[in-house]
Amino acid sequence: MTSKTDTEATALGYEQARDELIEVVRRLEAGGTSLEESLALWERGEELAAACRRWLDGARARLDAALAAPDGEGAEDDPDAEGA
Repeated sequence: MTSKTDTEATALGYEQARDELIEVVRRLEAGGTSLEESLALWERGEELAAACRRWLDGARARLDAALAAPDGEGAEDDPDAEGA
């Protein structure tokens, strides 16, 4: 079952999820939070890390597909590709 916060983490772009994850880690390392807050931060960090992993896995799959395509194929389909 997907939680509301997991869905929210998935909706974030990679950079947003990464930046929020960095902030979560910073707060956990700084200490001074209650056990309940620390657990909530940990859970959020796990969700954000999973969202980042999905982004990176998707990017890896796209890169692998582009590298596997015969020369010139695939780049035309990507509007973000250089020279498109």
